[in-house]
Amino acid sequence: MTPGVPGRLVAPAYGARSLADLLPGVATALGVDALGRVDLELPEASAYVVVLIDGLGHDQLAQHRSQAPYLHSLLGRDPLTATVPSTTATSLTSLGTALPPGRHGVAGFITRVPETGELLNALFWDQPVDPLAWQPHPTAFQRLEAAGVATTVVSKAEFAGSGLTRCAHRGAAFVGADDVTERVAGAVAAAATRPSVTYVYDGDLDWHGHRAGVDSARWRHQLRDIDEDVQELRDALPDDVRVVVTADHGMVDTTPETALDLDGVAGLRDGVAQLGGEARFRQVWCHPGAVGDVAATWREQLGDRATVLTRDEAIDLGWFGRAEASVRPRLGEVLAVAHGTWALFSSQDYGFETSLVGLHGSLTPEEMHVPLLVT
Repeated sequence: MTPGVPGRLVAPAYGARSLADLLPGVATALGVDALGRVDLELPEASAYVVVLIDGLGHDQLAQHRSQAPYLHSLLGRDPLTATVPSTTATSLTSLGTALPPGRHGVAGFITRVPETGELLNALFWDQPVDPLAWQPHPTAFQRLEAAGVATTVVSKAEFAGSGLTRCAHRGAAFVGADDVTERVAGAVAAAATRPSVTYVYDGDLDWHGHRAGVDSARWRHQLRDIDEDVQELRDALPDDVRVVVTADHGMVDTTPETALDLDGVAGLRDGVAQLGGEARFRQVWCHPGAVGDVAATWREQLGDRATVLTRDEAIDLGWFGRAEASVRPRLGEVLAVAHGTWALFSSQDYGFETSLVGLHGSLTPEEMHVPLLVT
């Protein structure tokens, strides 16, 4: 029997209002039937610029009007949902492929390579895994290009050719841009072609959120800068170019009182072969025959600090969309999804996480709801 899922957890809205549905909505607004039809109405235009601000949840934006007056003024549409888990690699790939994680296969921050048993960090791409084999589906950019729409990705130069870029963005022209001046120039040049879709990535807010928290002066200062940057981009573009602003996930701040070291809780490592995922969405692979016992122990020991599901239970709930056979074993056999501001750390395996304040990955509204701002 599938355990009850707390009401504070938000189910992903695949096929309706998720990040995987954004580019299909943009394509329809361009008058191009290349990515299928979705129930996401956007104004017609011949060029779209999609700006993704890493770590800017809808709820955080709604609470910071004074720091982001321009972006806050664009609120009004219902938010989109991030993916499950609500983490950068998964959400960016869903946006770039127009597919849920169960199909594109970039199913978390740290997941298991079934063929080798090693753990793959999807941001650093630290295993000898071919991205085109790991994510074999044509991206939305490839499909748009085939339909005659010019596509461009404007992102940090260091991401050109990375494993994640090849999974999520292949097919688009890549423009390296490491500051706002370069991002604006790259977007303006790309949007001059019609029809076109230009994707712009800004990761600075997420960086400050992880290290200082979303309740910090550093985070608020960076949000002010981003608000000005987006307005600068809007002013630099012709009026007939539409700009969409969204994010890959929101974030919550953990506290010393809600930081749990799993390695110090009796029984939680029993039957466990590997830990992956991240502190808000821990993925667990078990020794043969131990899944049931591990799930039961984790449920008992974590109590109301997390929802604990088996892989099959989470798939049945639709958390990953339809999970392809090649993707299933990449997912943890047991999944622990943090509630509130709890963080499920492992000092033994992931000591670096214990230094972070802002975290994401779970299914709380703060992490799952991402803005859909159109101007």
